[in-house]
Amino acid sequence: MKAMTKTLLTVAVTSLFSATTLAADFKLKIQSSDPSGDLNYQVQQKWVERVEKMSDGRIEIDLLPVGAVVKHTETLGAIKMGVLDGHVTATGYFSGKDPAFGLIGNMVGAWSDTTQLLQYMNYGGGNELMTELYKPYGVQFVGASTTGVESFISKKPLNGVDDLKGLKLRAPEGLVQQVFAAAGATPVNLPGSEVFTGLSKGVIDAADYTVFSTNQKAGMNDIATHPVQPGFHSLPLIDISISQKKWDKMPEDLQTILKTSVRDFSYDMTTQLKIADQAAVKEAAANPKITIHNWSDEERKKFREIAKTQWKVFADRSPNAQKVYDSVTVFLETNGLL
Repeated sequence: MKAMTKTLLTVAVTSLFSATTLAADFKLKIQSSDPSGDLNYQVQQKWVERVEKMSDGRIEIDLLPVGAVVKHTETLGAIKMGVLDGHVTATGYFSGKDPAFGLIGNMVGAWSDTTQLLQYMNYGGGNELMTELYKPYGVQFVGASTTGVESFISKKPLNGVDDLKGLKLRAPEGLVQQVFAAAGATPVNLPGSEVFTGLSKGVIDAADYTVFSTNQKAGMNDIATHPVQPGFHSLPLIDISISQKKWDKMPEDLQTILKTSVRDFSYDMTTQLKIADQAAVKEAAANPKITIHNWSDEERKKFREIAKTQWKVFADRSPNAQKVYDSVTVFLETNGLL
């Protein structure tokens, strides 16, 4: 009996030690591209909690807000160097490394609904393409999400493409600026943190920034009283990715948990932002000083035709960008979306 008790105790201690070791092996330091006060970040925190519960504590995630360790444009390199274990970010931030990231990260004018982008990623070859694009950086793509079709902030009335001519607008570098320039606007480089000040001081007339609810909460619509909603241009790809080395050490069940959790996260993110946007639109519509502009199908089509010409230009910039262009356009054509 004593021998049996000793054996059982040894097994229990060994199991406890193994569990502790396993948990320590999968502590992930992940940086977000969102500030801690945003709804996006709060949804990400809930995802972290669910992953820990689903894995029975075997995966622990330390989620950090934008800029906590490195700039939002530097997380890809930081993961490769081991400074970070992963990121939750807008893929388009890495267009400087390869134009392919700019194209798949925000193919301006391609998507009119979040379900279209997620359908492409999960079932149309997008996930496989992202896995291929990240491989040289020592980063494992886990899964895709998005936010919502972004609103457009403007101090001037915007009812169609012609109203973009000469408009000084803040837009991210790369494809977004290219498309707006082709439409006749004058893009301006300005960090997101300076959009409010830029509008207030007249440095810019309008901005491609984020979803309606975030703009409304930040008071953007109070100074730029002609928002366009629903947006007509931008639907960013958000990816959750981790170090390839960390991923390769994980058993298959934990890899499956992470992949499944991102599917749930994407639904949570898009749904919560849609609900928040609906409430924000109602609030803004009740303000007589704010005029919400909803572009007609004809004007949206005009903008998209301009965007399509720039997709081709961007595709010529790298072999990977051409792969993205071919993949997305085939999906759009096959599904009657082009």
